Amino acid sequence: MTDTTLSPKVRLDKWLWAARFFKTRNLATEAITGGKVHLNHQRVKPAKEVHIGDELIIRTGYIERTVIVQALSIQRRPAVEAALLYAETVASIEKRQQDSELRRQEAALRPRGSGRPTKKERRHIHQFIQKNSS
Repeated sequence: MTDTTLSPKVRLDKWLWAARFFKTRNLATEAITGGKVHLNHQRVKPAKEVHIGDELIIRTGYIERTVIVQALSIQRRPAVEAALLYAETVASIEKRQQDSELRRQEAALRPRGSGRPTKKERRHIHQFIQKNSS
């Protein structure tokens, strides 16, 4: 990273966007105001300044990450450079892996036929409806 991208004062929403946690600043702002992002275990506003060493808890979908801010940037850079802006804690990585394994096991244990019908089942439903409506 060049010195021009580093800044001593960075808004939380800009940093989350630059670190590639969210695709747009608007999505980052919505996540912060929606309570999906906590700075040092406190709910904050999008304009809150981020400092090196701060701890962020970020929830996106099923995934919850706990990261420590390593560097500041207001410019969105390639993913390889963005990954240098933070370090995910070991506990967070382990918890994420356990959660993903549990979701994988739940999907395997779900009984066949529960949930949405398959394409084949939908064809049978449509045929049944057409026969009965004629």
